[in-house]
Amino acid sequence: MGSLTWLLQWPIRALILLLVARLPVGVELASFSAALLSAIVIALLGTLLIYPLKLLLGPIWFVSSLGGLISPVSFLFNWLITIILFSLAAWLIKGFRLHNGLISAILGALAYSVLSSLVLGWMGLDVPLTRAMAAASGVG
Repeated sequence: MGSLTWLLQWPIRALILLLVARLPVGVELASFSAALLSAIVIALLGTLLIYPLKLLLGPIWFVSSLGGLISPVSFLFNWLITIILFSLAAWLIKGFRLHNGLISAILGALAYSVLSSLVLGWMGLDVPLTRAMAAASGVG
């Protein structure tokens, strides 16, 4: 079911990206195809960056969250990963822009994370955005 879940998530995450683009956070998506490609790139980058992100953020996360005992710290690290992936996707994908740079990345990633969790959780498809998030937060 894991692969099927990922395949079902991509178009849903693309629709969520389009919704984020409608919010006043400075995110622009030119089309559904740009949103779909962006959702795929965000997931693939997260998968490719699992070990570098784990090496970079893992020790900091472990110390600051007392080994995962402090949940808000884990949320912040997941959000930081989403900001990184969101920014990289916007940089790589034509038709995906962050008008206000880092501010748009921060607000867009927050909206994307929250909406994705709510919608995918409601649909029973909620899994971490990437394996990198699970690894950095100690889940995977």
